[in-house]
Amino acid sequence: MVTAAEVRERVDRLLAEHADDDETTFLGAQFDAGLARMDYPVGLGGLDAAPALQEIVDQALEGAGRRYPWIRNAMGIGMCGPTIVARGTREQQERFLRPIFTAEEIWCQLFSEPGAGSDVASLATSAVRDGDQWIVNGSKIWTSQAHKARYGLLLARTDPDAPKHKGLTAFIVDMHEQGVEVRGIRSMAGASGFNEVFFTDSVVPDGMRVGEVGEGWRVANATLMNERVSIGSEVAPQGGGPIARAVQAWHDADGASPAQRDRLMRLWVDAEVLRLGSLRAQAKREKGVPGPEGSILKLLQGRVLIDVAELVVDLMGPAGSLLAGRYTREQVDEREAGSADPVLSFCGAQAATIAGGTTQIQMNIIGERVLGLPREPGFDPDTPWSQIPRN
Repeated sequence: MVTAAEVRERVDRLLAEHADDDETTFLGAQFDAGLARMDYPVGLGGLDAAPALQEIVDQALEGAGRRYPWIRNAMGIGMCGPTIVARGTREQQERFLRPIFTAEEIWCQLFSEPGAGSDVASLATSAVRDGDQWIVNGSKIWTSQAHKARYGLLLARTDPDAPKHKGLTAFIVDMHEQGVEVRGIRSMAGASGFNEVFFTDSVVPDGMRVGEVGEGWRVANATLMNERVSIGSEVAPQGGGPIARAVQAWHDADGASPAQRDRLMRLWVDAEVLRLGSLRAQAKREKGVPGPEGSILKLLQGRVLIDVAELVVDLMGPAGSLLAGRYTREQVDEREAGSADPVLSFCGAQAATIAGGTTQIQMNIIGERVLGLPREPGFDPDTPWSQIPRN
């Protein structure tokens, strides 16, 4: 069993031996030392140890000015990498985990479709087997970072006559492959991080399949639950992040009312509940696929972000609306929707109730898997996908 003292010793040695390395070289050394993620297997960036030990690594590296740039490859780090560990082959793990961690290969997640957003399992993108390869046709939408990604985790339908959850298979797709087209989508904040992706007779080798044929929904669940934990765990320290901006806006406001102060205090409590809930979930999280508690964190985070953004703009008074047209599209980076800018935060906060599963889907998951409530009425789960009406 790996101890905290052993982890500290490894971190100290890493910092001493690679003090002058550039960022990518240092991240590669961190991965090779088993300090990328504690619960990953030995030789694949981890030490097969308790996830809680990662905090020792992160704090020590941040104190030495080596803060991990997760935003550069958020999909790969938070979702696709853990899925490959949980469901991928050893060859896939050896090939992809290191460049995911070093951000040398950016990843995206290819699940949602124009006719299958909240109900991902109803997707229609097809993958037809042709010997030792698959031919993919269809389209995906709202794909974050697809315009920068080298690889994507694709969920496709391989058996239209099976029930919708059982006819799916997951694949690793080369986003530079012939037949893959990416088109950007502008959000109302002016950002360009979302994309449409079109597949036209795109070829995927069978060796890039993740999990067994027809087991794609299990793979997707591993990804989605990691996504919800990743989104819901993005919580600032006490009094920091969005709530700090709200407090500052209240101080800056000329004549803020008692009612607005009451709104601020209620939001402070919600933000603190979110922070403590995240810490509790991280402390209880076991190795492997996280549970449905990630949906609770994501649900609360979406509400807090929207409520805080609305309060900040309200406290600004007329200035809040006057700022709305001051940006050109070229001035807005895709990461600024969650920035300290009040207008971009106001516009971008709405996405928190959609990305990673809508608020309604999170409530269904919590009701069914946490509270044990009956499933919502619908088609018999064994109904073949090809027999389910679609728009």
